[in-house]
Amino acid sequence: MIPGQFEYHRPTKVDEAISLLTQYGDESRLLAGGHSLIPMMKLRMAVPEHLIDLQAISELSGISEEGGDLVIGAMTTQKELLDSSILSDKLPILRETALLIADPQVRYCGTIGGNVANGDPGNDLPAVMKALNARFAVQGPNGAREIAARDYYEAAYFTALAEDEMLTAVRIPTPPAGHGYAYEKQKRKVGDYATAAAAVVLTMSGGTCGSAAIALTNVASTALFAEEASNSLIGGTVDEAAIAKAASLAAGITEPASDGRGPAEFRTKIAEVMVKRALARAASRAA
Repeated sequence: MIPGQFEYHRPTKVDEAISLLTQYGDESRLLAGGHSLIPMMKLRMAVPEHLIDLQAISELSGISEEGGDLVIGAMTTQKELLDSSILSDKLPILRETALLIADPQVRYCGTIGGNVANGDPGNDLPAVMKALNARFAVQGPNGAREIAARDYYEAAYFTALAEDEMLTAVRIPTPPAGHGYAYEKQKRKVGDYATAAAAVVLTMSGGTCGSAAIALTNVASTALFAEEASNSLIGGTVDEAAIAKAASLAAGITEPASDGRGPAEFRTKIAEVMVKRALARAASRAA
């Protein structure tokens, strides 16, 4: 189908984009990579009267280190995540996850901000952000603030972001050297959303788990942070029994829908398997 008519805006500054958002309100939509919004516009599921393209705002791109955080601009593409030596060295789970997002053509245009901002439960990066305890820097007419990734997602396509705010950057506490990580994803074919996926970040010291975070993709109306499952690992060894217990606890919080990827019970089981695999690989990587 062909999208409805709209007025196109291409601001060059964040303040200009926010001014347009404020002026046009719910008649406007922000355009980042466009992989979610453009298909919705073609199907007339989204009919914005004003389209605000963020591509020309250079301050929204880039990767840097600031005060113990890795800071990634919202318009940084997934291809740029793959090419970043800083992320490969200090935050390798982002590279591992980006390689599993859709296909190369999508990754050249898709942005980190677009992937995390709109609340699509099938997107891969929200669960990773929850596992990393990331914070989302947002800005609106009343100034700037931060929203914890674990507090950001409210329901499918509903988030804590106000209508006149935009996400400007992702701030991730730099994990300690030698941390373990993994993102395991089961999907039907290249480019598909996950049937279920799991992100794990943990630290080990002398064979004991010092910290652990487990998050899940596409098995509920939002990405899930499995807090009880994560806490069950801390202070013990990450052996087969501990992994099985944590995976069972994580699967217990899932609420997947039955769809073309399989019945709900199957998807919950796949989530449990993905957690087991991610935990085993993360533990093997932890120094």
